[in-house]
Amino acid sequence: MSSPVFGEYMNDCFPVLVPDGSDSACFDNSLEMLVQAGRTMPHAMMMMIPEAFGVKYHMSTDKRAFYEYHASFMEPWDGPAAMVFTDGKIIGGTLDRNGLRPCRYIVTTDGLAILASEAGVVEFPPERIQKKGRLQPGYMFLVDTTEGRIVTDNEIKSKISRQKPYRRWIEENRIELRGLFDSPKLVSSQRETICQRLRMFGFNREELKMVLKPMGLNGQEPVGSMGNDAALAVLSNKSKLLFNYFKQLFAQVTNPPIDPLREGLVMSLMGFTGKKQNLLDETGLHCRQLKLPHPILTNEDIMRLRSVNRSDFKITTISSLFDAQSDNPGESLRAGIDKLVADAKAAVKDGACLIIISDRDASETKAPIPSLLATAAVHNGLLKAGLHADSGIIVESGEPREVMHFCLLCGYGANGVNPYLAFECLDELQRLGELPAGMEPVQIADNFIAAIKKGILKTMSKMGISTLRSYHTAGLFEAIGLEKQFVNEFFTNTSSRISGIGLNEIAKETLIRHKDAFAPRSLGELELDFGGEYHYRNQGESHLWNPVTISRLQHAVRNNDQKAYDEFSAAVNDQDLKLCTLRSLFEFQNSNTISIDEVEPASEIVKRFCTGAMSHGSISKEAHECMAAAMNAIGAMSNTGEGGEDEERYIEKPGQVSLNCQIKQVASGRFGVTINYLSHATELQIKMAQGAKPGEGGQLPGHKVTEEIAKLRHSTQGVTLISPPPHHDIYSIEDLAQLIYDLKCSNPGVRVSVKLVAEIGVGTIAAGVAKGNADEVLISGHDGGTGASPLSSIKHTGCPWELGVAETQQVLVQNNLRDRITLQTDGQIKTGRDVVIAALLGAERFGFGTSALVTMGCTLLRKCHEGACTFGIATQDPELRKRFAGKPEHIQRFMFFIAEEVRGIMAQLGFRKFEDMVGKVEYLSTQKAIEHYKAKGLDFSALFVRPDVSDGRAIRKTHPQQNKLTDHLDWQIIDKLKPAIDSKQKASIEMPIRNINRTVGTILSNCICKKYGEQGLPDGTLELNFKGSAGQSFGAFLAPGITLKLTGQSNDYVGKGLSGGRIVLITPPGSKFAAHENIIAGNTLLYGATKGEMFINGMAGERFAVRNSGTTAVVEG
Repeated sequence: MSSPVFGEYMNDCFPVLVPDGSDSACFDNSLEMLVQAGRTMPHAMMMMIPEAFGVKYHMSTDKRAFYEYHASFMEPWDGPAAMVFTDGKIIGGTLDRNGLRPCRYIVTTDGLAILASEAGVVEFPPERIQKKGRLQPGYMFLVDTTEGRIVTDNEIKSKISRQKPYRRWIEENRIELRGLFDSPKLVSSQRETICQRLRMFGFNREELKMVLKPMGLNGQEPVGSMGNDAALAVLSNKSKLLFNYFKQLFAQVTNPPIDPLREGLVMSLMGFTGKKQNLLDETGLHCRQLKLPHPILTNEDIMRLRSVNRSDFKITTISSLFDAQSDNPGESLRAGIDKLVADAKAAVKDGACLIIISDRDASETKAPIPSLLATAAVHNGLLKAGLHADSGIIVESGEPREVMHFCLLCGYGANGVNPYLAFECLDELQRLGELPAGMEPVQIADNFIAAIKKGILKTMSKMGISTLRSYHTAGLFEAIGLEKQFVNEFFTNTSSRISGIGLNEIAKETLIRHKDAFAPRSLGELELDFGGEYHYRNQGESHLWNPVTISRLQHAVRNNDQKAYDEFSAAVNDQDLKLCTLRSLFEFQNSNTISIDEVEPASEIVKRFCTGAMSHGSISKEAHECMAAAMNAIGAMSNTGEGGEDEERYIEKPGQVSLNCQIKQVASGRFGVTINYLSHATELQIKMAQGAKPGEGGQLPGHKVTEEIAKLRHSTQGVTLISPPPHHDIYSIEDLAQLIYDLKCSNPGVRVSVKLVAEIGVGTIAAGVAKGNADEVLISGHDGGTGASPLSSIKHTGCPWELGVAETQQVLVQNNLRDRITLQTDGQIKTGRDVVIAALLGAERFGFGTSALVTMGCTLLRKCHEGACTFGIATQDPELRKRFAGKPEHIQRFMFFIAEEVRGIMAQLGFRKFEDMVGKVEYLSTQKAIEHYKAKGLDFSALFVRPDVSDGRAIRKTHPQQNKLTDHLDWQIIDKLKPAIDSKQKASIEMPIRNINRTVGTILSNCICKKYGEQGLPDGTLELNFKGSAGQSFGAFLAPGITLKLTGQSNDYVGKGLSGGRIVLITPPGSKFAAHENIIAGNTLLYGATKGEMFINGMAGERFAVRNSGTTAVVEG
């Protein structure tokens, strides 16, 4: 990087980004560098936050060429972001490509412009306002004070996109695979050795059947169900690929995931690779890059690249192999990596613009370096040598075949990946009749690529990232079970909290597969191990749920057999030979044992238990009601899941246990979320993420959406329901606080909990949840259950709850927030030992999902997504539902078995009350004699840290959250309208309103719902007339019979969850602007609305009526 502006002082500018600076600080550093080097501020902003410019977007060819030119050497900064910038002469604002931040502006008749994150910051009489507007996705608002005018987005970008010949430079210099080179002769697939090579790279039959075959056949990533109860890679007795030691990170609360289905237009897998030019200059050579439409290269593509003979784009192949016959595998692997990195550096210094890292030449004497390790080593090696900008990296490997593999390779340095063995394997599957003979091989390969592309987009979207260029080299993963020194060397800035294995063990695992591949056997057919990663198999991967544990638990609860439960508990807890979970390596530090008679009774302990969130839809009515009856009978809680609930269950019948779920979930799809639903809850749970698939929305296959389910969810029978990954009213921690406030207004006195999933940093998010006035935070483990989820999400996203609970407890205590919020956890919790470990780490409440299903008869067929559950649990088939044999007492017995086991351990540790045990992490330690060759390197010291509480700060919840509803405007309204509410007589009032008046009409709706139920009041009974600027969530969950009329303007989330009321927004009389050309309402109106009407005399913001399920709405733009 150089610039004549800085000259000899250029080195003084480095580092450009302040180490450990915030994302905003880093953005500001980069913008300042670009502007100081000579670009205008709008030009630099267009480079850094480009609008989406795919071919489906209507824009000029010059502007598209500008964006593509700069994309070849500058990665975009993703949102959510509303950025304001100034150099003292111009001042402007721009919005990210997704439009995820509110940004409103007004211009007055006397030339004053005000831009802010909400409407009503400054009030003006209507006749003084010339224009009201909002920033749109990717658009720019600019005031030029020297010229005294507002410069339009079109004028700004038209001028900048034509100041250099960007279009001509692109046309003359861009390199593309298609059409440039004749297709060379492909390398033969060597069918006679394919089984050998598949074994060498760790393929198994289960993987071919459940992963590769569906992708080649349908072009879709395979879907599974239930949670991941298999052993963590670092605890497995099987040889594991390095890929399996990483977990995907995901967005929750602080920024939203993106919806790759409904908002795929803003997403892109396009990338550029090759030698990058000087960032502070602009020439035609800057775009002399290889443009890849996506990162997956076919075997033909890789041969085309090798055939390139251009002096200005040299391509070099280097082998990623190591000696397989060395007596010291670790040293041999180290030597192989060192040679690989040295070869890469030499190739780049020799002018290579593209390096192909290849393991094709692996043999009996040479083993392949794990492709992820090879990629990361080369990337880091070039980076440290200052050569990373001089060359791109293509990986040619037989190892990658799953979505996670491609994501990791791209995340740690690869610009493109050629999974040559996966393509050969698909050909072989067709030859063996596993894929239709009539399908063209090209179509099968294209389907596989399409499935991987969709999976990468979904993985990126979980982090809220829209383009592969932003995701590339970002390393958005956490290592679970890798040595910290190893991670710091090759996967810099990646978290590895519990350390683990290093090069020696990785080499050993690689050579186990290599030795197996070259062991004497007949070659040719697919004679592979079964696997057992997804389904339990004898001699396969270890699973917590297996025939022994399932049968013992079911026998125990059906026969009230304590001995059978003890055998079940022992089978789960005694994992010395077959480790599965981190807690299997924990042991208790005994203290002063007391008599069990002194310990809190089981009847009190079970009140801390709840069932997992499973919707009526994912499971049958019979199973759903069975859990509710069981938990209500013992004073515990069941959870509706995200599918709504039949209002008949709210009616308590004399002599019968209530079937009303005490916990009602509010998820991103808002299925069945009405004011009546919210008003009948003891606890409302905001589902930010789910253990089995954080960063994604729930999904219910169409065959499960029966007439009954469609009615509950306000949807259409037979149509698959997929919730959006984000809550469209939660794009920040402030938005979450707003939804918490909304829900507390919908049912004053209700507890509000927020469900998160364990990952690095979840403690900080939990602290924000506490500050947002939530009463409880739930930390789910990565192994939570699901009715339907992509297999890659089940296996590769999220972390064990042991890490999440420990981090959350420590952060909450350190920030003196622990006293105001309850901490809950769930995820494969099965025994009293699990409960006690969670409590000692900091949890106070505990969820049971899969285990509750097992007590009702589930045998983990893992066919929930197919609706073919033969036990009548996870199905809507009327005939299968008749087979349901579960009973409430089965669940009750299970809960009491666990509670009694908890009591026994409490007595052993000297605790009389459960609350005294919470957060006492000093009673936990690591097992002393760990013989497992991988597990012995684990370090749990970070989990067992007890925060300093010498100042008396609490380590558990000791008092309730603040009540922030006392000054709500609705209380005044209710006082004025109480006679009309009681008599159902028509009445109207007029009131001023300001943007500090949030969620107006919601407490009133709860009052009416409690009195009159779902039907509310007759239409038009109450009319509330407001003048001014309404705050967030105006008319949220508005009940039937209420009409809100607002003359003025509103902010975001108007009519959220509208439940039968009517909302009218009117442009003020005397306004000089045309109503249909000006903004009167904010973003995400009618989100999750189910019934009612809305009339808007003006324009609304982004995502209007998203997830609308039955309201009538009229808007003018």
